[in-house]
Amino acid sequence: MERPIYINGRFLSARLTGVQRVALEMIKGLDRQLEQLKSAGLPYLNIEILHPPGAVAIPNLQVIGARQVGARRGQAWEQLDLLRASKDGTLLSLCNGAPLLKRDAITMLHDAQVYTAPKSYGLGFRIWYKFAHPVIGRLHRRIVTVSQYSLNELVSLHVVNRQKISCIPNGCDHVLESDTDEDAVSKFGLAPGTYTVSLSNTLPHKNIAVLLRAFADPQLSGHTLALFGSATAADFTAIGEQIPPNVRFLGRVSDEELKGLLQSATCFACPSLTEGFGLMPLEAMALGCPAIIAPCGALPEVCGDAALLADPYSPKDWASQITMLVEDREMAATYARKGKDRAALFSWDRSAKALLDLLMDRRADRSSQ
Repeated sequence: MERPIYINGRFLSARLTGVQRVALEMIKGLDRQLEQLKSAGLPYLNIEILHPPGAVAIPNLQVIGARQVGARRGQAWEQLDLLRASKDGTLLSLCNGAPLLKRDAITMLHDAQVYTAPKSYGLGFRIWYKFAHPVIGRLHRRIVTVSQYSLNELVSLHVVNRQKISCIPNGCDHVLESDTDEDAVSKFGLAPGTYTVSLSNTLPHKNIAVLLRAFADPQLSGHTLALFGSATAADFTAIGEQIPPNVRFLGRVSDEELKGLLQSATCFACPSLTEGFGLMPLEAMALGCPAIIAPCGALPEVCGDAALLADPYSPKDWASQITMLVEDREMAATYARKGKDRAALFSWDRSAKALLDLLMDRRADRSSQ
């Protein structure tokens, strides 16, 4: 009898951020793949989400079931309750964590940033991940990551052997399916084509400081930097950054508001010094918003030649690239078109199909160990 497949549902108790978004969309894509097989009368896998108490984001799925197990929460739930509940099957974990002792496991590690950008993480977080990830890489049957860049990083840092790791890129087409807040631009006191969108985050590797310095340049005095996310102006001044008058902090925004903002923005700016994938610039590109990226991490791999590049250490370069898009509408239209074409290569159905193929091949994977 075929062993069941369980999905680690710990992420369903967390706020929806990048890694959780990937897990949610991947599971929804898997469910669509299974529904197609079922409708065609073909064999399909028995997959069930196991989640802890307090899960609040359980998706509405057609084939994949969901079940609460255990009474603990957090790390204790994952290492103890989930390990016990999944003992008779294969465990799929999509958010960087998993029960360390679960050998029949397929685990997604998104990046190696605790090694390459350690200042962006707390001491306890770094210690745990630097201990846990090599154990996962050694004991779990298969590791999945989201870009060739991350794959090479994880291999070169001896987290996992190259023979045990697969690359399955993220999709981005979820942004096309969500509603649009048509009033978002005016709601935040902005005007179409007069602002650049970026993430408000003080983590060092996100490198938002270079944008703050770029917007102090006189050539951008009539243009606004609209930062969305939890970090406030006070958070940036606390780390020694000055806030130019043309920078707006929007706070946390809904998916619908962000979609409305991106569709009317001059561009999306991503100056990160490293990214395991780079979902946000790809989401912007899918919506026809030109992206400017730093040539770092997986960003060039993901965005290809459909995004403009700017030196992550040069505020002047960022100011010049943004100004060029403001002034040259033909160039802006070209990058909007190229961005849409590039983003269309990354769909969740394509990603889910690759993951499903890997899950269906797991018996051969087991015999090769």
